[in-house]
Amino acid sequence: MRHFAELINALESTNKTNAKIDAIIDYLERAPDDDKVWFIALFTGKRPKRNVGTNFMKEWALEITQLPFWLFQESYSSVGDLGETLSLILPPPSEKIERTLSEWMNEIVSMKDKTESQKKEFVLKSWNGLDYTERLIFNKLLGGSFRIGVSDKTLINALTKYSGQEPSALMHSMMGKWHPNEISFQELISAEKVNADNSRPYPFCLAYPLEKELADLGEPDEWLVEYKWDGIRGQIIRRNDEVFIWSRGEELVTEQFPEIAETIKAMKGNFVLDGEVLAVKEGKVLNFNELQKRLNRKTITKKMLSEIPIEVFAYDLLELEGTDLREKPISARRAMLIELLLNENPENIKLSQAVDCKQWDALQQIRENSRDINSEGLMLKQKSSPYHAGRKKGDWWKWKISPLTIDAVLIYAQKGSGRRSAYYTDYTFAVKNGDALVTIAKAYSGLTDKEIMEVSKFVNKNAIEKFGPVRTVKAELVFEIAFEGIGFSSRHKSGVALRFPRIVRWRKDKTVAEIDDLEEIKKLIQ
Repeated sequence: MRHFAELINALESTNKTNAKIDAIIDYLERAPDDDKVWFIALFTGKRPKRNVGTNFMKEWALEITQLPFWLFQESYSSVGDLGETLSLILPPPSEKIERTLSEWMNEIVSMKDKTESQKKEFVLKSWNGLDYTERLIFNKLLGGSFRIGVSDKTLINALTKYSGQEPSALMHSMMGKWHPNEISFQELISAEKVNADNSRPYPFCLAYPLEKELADLGEPDEWLVEYKWDGIRGQIIRRNDEVFIWSRGEELVTEQFPEIAETIKAMKGNFVLDGEVLAVKEGKVLNFNELQKRLNRKTITKKMLSEIPIEVFAYDLLELEGTDLREKPISARRAMLIELLLNENPENIKLSQAVDCKQWDALQQIRENSRDINSEGLMLKQKSSPYHAGRKKGDWWKWKISPLTIDAVLIYAQKGSGRRSAYYTDYTFAVKNGDALVTIAKAYSGLTDKEIMEVSKFVNKNAIEKFGPVRTVKAELVFEIAFEGIGFSSRHKSGVALRFPRIVRWRKDKTVAEIDDLEEIKKLIQ
């Protein structure tokens, strides 16, 4: 654990990419192979599930320290992170436990089968054998909250430099479902198991927001223009009669969309499609909130299949009969995709519609009208472009419609974590509902550091009630909130849910009497 803790310290002490790459390479040169595999797993989001409840950890720490609960709560509120708070209040260790990262991870994973007393014994002994940094990492790993500020690109660049492998091969190898105890480091970085794994997806090709004038892109006939849909980006894999559906977040979601899996299973051959999973009824793409009702369900009922039918709008073909097509231009891949779909004619797998564009000027109106069909805007793809692993500026652009906005008033605030743990950065907003206020959204981004400090001063002076770390504040500060979409929701008090809400600006020129009304906001739902 010591080497891993040193790596985390090094990564968190710099914001320079090259310094982070050097720190990762230094760690890889010292760590045993089993630790390297766990390092990659942790840095790519493959954390073990929480096997020890954080409430138990808090209870055990209070037993050791004898701190009064109110003092712990104040400390937690000030620090803003439970794992860090526990590490700070615990007494110094009286012994030193030397275990490798993989040994620690195996112990942590094994906790799922232990009794409460066994878990307590393990945690207390571990706390007493780790220094502050090791203890902090241990708490986060144990509590399932371990995250690190290293981008996928930085990680891949470091592994490329260390191993000599191609970045795209490394990204492909790390995709999909694998367990650190079931693969060696050499197998992982050399992609030896990729071809043997029918389920393995490819790294998704991602687009940048459009930064240029359309005229600067060249001739319109050099570009494929498609609608940008607000669904779930997915890779649909059919290899050796097995079917797998992967989300962009590397979740295997096959069982959540049985009608799609059934269709793909009935098709012939081997292929990998890239497309958008959408809720579509009677030819109309439904709001994302409808699609969300199908997600993370243990059982998909017949009623759900009927009320929220799913279709895939396929826009790329990445593999056909074992041949990787990603280096071919998208014009060629799309032609092969069209042929595949024409031959099979699957009922709920549709070709993503290409937008006819002979003049750039005509696209502006098409983009603005795209909200009418529940589209987010347009995608522009250079016809000569390959399917890149990750982002590459210049080949694919996303040109989204302007977000919807409302004016809402701040009613709750909570302190942030990390460097912002001393300030109120997490906000809940409300709109008018008759003569009352009703919560409409939470937002965590959009204000400058100076504005955050101003809001924090206001909260400190105008807090009405306190619920743990949350403060109820006087309804006075008005903000403009932007969001990508809106839909009805029975889970929200207001009856609506906003998609990706964020603060656009602080409306110091407006009073609470001028905020938006819920009934008017509901009229935005299509």
